Amino acid sequence: MTAPLLNVNGIEVIYNHVILVLKGVSLQVAEGQVVALLGGNGAGKTTTLRAVSNLLEGERGEVTKGAIELRGERIEKLSTAAMVERGVVQVMEGRHCFAHLSIEENLMTGAYTRKDGRAAVAATLDKVYTYFPRLKTRRSSQAAYTSGGEQQMCAIGRALMANPKMVLLDEPSMGLAPQIVEEVFEIVRDLNAREGTTFLLAEQNTGMALRYADYGYILENGRVVMDGSAADLRENEDVKEFYLGVGGEGRRSFKDVKSYKRRKRWLA
Repeated sequence: MTAPLLNVNGIEVIYNHVILVLKGVSLQVAEGQVVALLGGNGAGKTTTLRAVSNLLEGERGEVTKGAIELRGERIEKLSTAAMVERGVVQVMEGRHCFAHLSIEENLMTGAYTRKDGRAAVAATLDKVYTYFPRLKTRRSSQAAYTSGGEQQMCAIGRALMANPKMVLLDEPSMGLAPQIVEEVFEIVRDLNAREGTTFLLAEQNTGMALRYADYGYILENGRVVMDGSAADLRENEDVKEFYLGVGGEGRRSFKDVKSYKRRKRWLA
């Protein structure tokens, strides 16, 4: 079998030297896959992405156990800049565009570390505008005066300007209208299919994520409680009940069921 692009093996993450957030999380991402991290608030999705991209230090967090490998190389001690050089870029939750800069200036900040020349950067910018035609229309607009959907597209486009091999996408649907969410996920699918870009995305909108992902991991209280192909997860009765809102006759909603009961059933 081909070794995975990313291998996360039994990691634990602690914040402020005392708060244990991840408790033995393991996952794999093959090159060219779209893999979804699913679960509610506080499940550990964002922390998992930050562990991979080495953004934990800024949040006073650290990986205290386990290993993270990119193409077989241990990466826990690398800087975020070194991760970008290796082709791993994270799109943060909440977009974080530079409000005072134009859309195009925001995009160009993503190419800051590029060393392959202006022509290559210009070609990437044209490619970003091909995938995000709305950004081309608003290229000279100040980011602060664009919509949430346009800012999310700008944040993804900025990541693409770094010419990444893998994009870590944190809650891309947050705060967006359903139509814009679908548009963003369609672009993710196109980038994956046409450019071969690998995506590891954290998402609370389970139904949308499983429509576009190849594989999924469900986290709860810092642990992976279920994983499988997106198709299998969509048909799983527990996933339908607790995350897709499609329970069988007499079944209760996700909010009415205590988490320990779910874990007991999943881990049995």
